[in-house]
Amino acid sequence: MSTIRSICVYCGSSPGTNPEFAEIARAFGQILAENGITLVYGGGARGLMGALARAVHENGGRVVGIIPDFLKSRERMFAGAEEIVVTRDMHERKRLMFERADAFVALPGGVGTLEELVEQLTWAQLGRHNKPILIANINAFWDPLLELLDHMKRSGFIHSELAIDYKVVDRVQDILPAIEAATALAEPKAVSPVIERM
Repeated sequence: MSTIRSICVYCGSSPGTNPEFAEIARAFGQILAENGITLVYGGGARGLMGALARAVHENGGRVVGIIPDFLKSRERMFAGAEEIVVTRDMHERKRLMFERADAFVALPGGVGTLEELVEQLTWAQLGRHNKPILIANINAFWDPLLELLDHMKRSGFIHSELAIDYKVVDRVQDILPAIEAATALAEPKAVSPVIERM
């Protein structure tokens, strides 16, 4: 893997209480568009998801939204997306988001954002992929998670045989350079995670 063509961004379908979160989402959307990188995301038009997608679209970038059928009305699909994929369920959505992305970024968000981020960390830990994973720790939003991961390391549940490789940045302008640096060091791994249906 030598070139980042698309980035999957996980973020909130709500705006959150800090206006800076939406500003960061818009700024990152502009960065993606200006660098010719496709946004792969959850397909919604609300919250940080909507701010991000609109910024990519308004700056001439490409938006790929992947949304399950049951969320089409709740999260209001972003009409400006160049491509919308409607899936049967969350499992298919996450698989397609994985397959369509060269890297993953977590902006602030809720339980869904956390779950998607942790799933990518788990797949990477188990050797199912080596795509860069970046946590955008804007205004120290992810500090509690980072402390929990450190606690797991200190407690012996994350160790050299089960290491997790992820990057953390505090500023939006550092996201893309950190991903590109991680990509330059990564060896290709063409293993797709298997998502079992319950």
